[in-house]
Amino acid sequence: MGLWTPWRWRFPRRFVLLLVVVFLIYVGYHLRPATQGGVPTPPPLSAEEQAALRGREIALLSGHWGFDPGAVCDDGLSEVRVNRRLTQTTAQILRDAGAHPLLLKEYDPRLRGLRADAFLSIHSDSCISRSGFKIARWARSPHPQRDDRLVRCLRYNYWVTTGLPVDEALVTDDMRFYHAFSLLDPSTPAAIIEAGYLGGDRDLLTRRVHLPALGIARGLACFFQP
Repeated sequence: MGLWTPWRWRFPRRFVLLLVVVFLIYVGYHLRPATQGGVPTPPPLSAEEQAALRGREIALLSGHWGFDPGAVCDDGLSEVRVNRRLTQTTAQILRDAGAHPLLLKEYDPRLRGLRADAFLSIHSDSCISRSGFKIARWARSPHPQRDDRLVRCLRYNYWVTTGLPVDEALVTDDMRFYHAFSLLDPSTPAAIIEAGYLGGDRDLLTRRVHLPALGIARGLACFFQP
């Protein structure tokens, strides 16, 4: 009995310890953040955001697509390629929420007289090491208060989702007088975003593109909510 008793008590303790370790490994595996390309993905749109987007006709213009490469970095990374991927990712998030995204080229003939629940032109900034994003509406908007609200919703939600600083001091006339604005039907709320710098924000725009895309989608949902 002297040899049996210690073993009898040691075995359950080791067995219980083994079960605890297995349980912790199981929980850790299933509670780990979901990843996209090895990068944690953000939480999905809320039920309220999805409801606000459902059925909406949203026009997304992919900057420079079908026209020119836009900004090109020394290693060959082009703005048009970054814009295209960001626009496609945003469109997929909107589509999953029940919206109807329309993807447009830079000088798409469908721009003339376009009617939609919202229009957004998606661009990236130059290859310098600066970091930040910019959003603007047409300086000659026939509905400035409406379009200002779209800008505010996009700016806040993009900032919260991506963590990028607002670079509003560098909003240019090229943004305020963007060529597509004058072609749209006046009933279409419209804005343009420079989603980040190809230099300082490259990782976000290339490896974590789901974040800026989600920020845009949330900004649009905010605009459609009461």
